[in-house]
Amino acid sequence: MVTQCHLRLFVTGQTARSIKAVENLQRLCERYLPHGHEIEIVDVLQRPDLAEAEKVMATPTLIRKVPLPKRRIIGDLSDWSRVLSALGLERDEMSTQAADGTEV
Repeated sequence: MVTQCHLRLFVTGQTARSIKAVENLQRLCERYLPHGHEIEIVDVLQRPDLAEAEKVMATPTLIRKVPLPKRRIIGDLSDWSRVLSALGLERDEMSTQAADGTEV
């Protein structure tokens, strides 16, 4: 499978905010990128070198590595409209829902 979108999510351990960001990203990708995404989860406690290389100053931080240019967003990714816009991803023709199921 060809990866059309490579996303790297930086988190800090297994905090509630980190877990929520991972879950939100997985749901968002299932809906908007069902065939062509790769998610890489990076725990900054285990890989501080990667966080430093990407200049991650806060977590959770999501970076779209591919396609270029890189884009990033900080937060738990619960506002899907904001996440899609920040990452430059096109929404489908259906209405957009937030991670909690509410319309945005």
